[in-house]
Amino acid sequence: RITSEDDKLAFPGPCDIEVREASSLTQQEFLSSYAFEKPIVIKGATDNTVFQAQCHKDAMMRDHASKHIRLSSANTHSYDKADVTLEYYVNHVMKPQALTTLGNETFYWFGDNNFTEWKSLIDLYKPPPYFLPKMTGAYSFGLAGAGTGVPFHFHGPGFGEVVYGRKRWFMYPPHKTPHFHPNRTTLQWLHE
Repeated sequence: RITSEDDKLAFPGPCDIEVREASSLTQQEFLSSYAFEKPIVIKGATDNTVFQAQCHKDAMMRDHASKHIRLSSANTHSYDKADVTLEYYVNHVMKPQALTTLGNETFYWFGDNNFTEWKSLIDLYKPPPYFLPKMTGAYSFGLAGAGTGVPFHFHGPGFGEVVYGRKRWFMYPPHKTPHFHPNRTTLQWLHE
């Protein structure tokens, strides 16, 4: 479903990350200029229209409603976990983030995927054509309500892709740490 205007609590902000078309970005340039140096937005890297169609809410509920997923609390360290069916999550848990709800009280599906159970869907995904030598990719798939998001945390190299909706990333250089409380949501941090 499309997020209603009343549920929108965050809006797009400025983006100072370089944007490149995949058609003009070689693997060598990716490695020498971006992979270990700075973030980049790559457009047109793959055609995932089949995967996207299968990720539509109607298709997910039709084909995967009874499958189990692992929810994680939306605080920095994702301490708590809960196992539910996709149907239960969509109908009872997944909702727009309230400004007053803390991260440790918010659960959503991000990662902890059972790739055996979800193989039929994940196999449809076409990853970007770029890679890091001697490293193997690992997928993380999830669904979340409007305004949700994990507080600041750290990642090594990776690609992030939004299949439906919108996600807003806040990036800091490795040597700087933003001031945040691990149980406050990113939405709370944004509004403070």
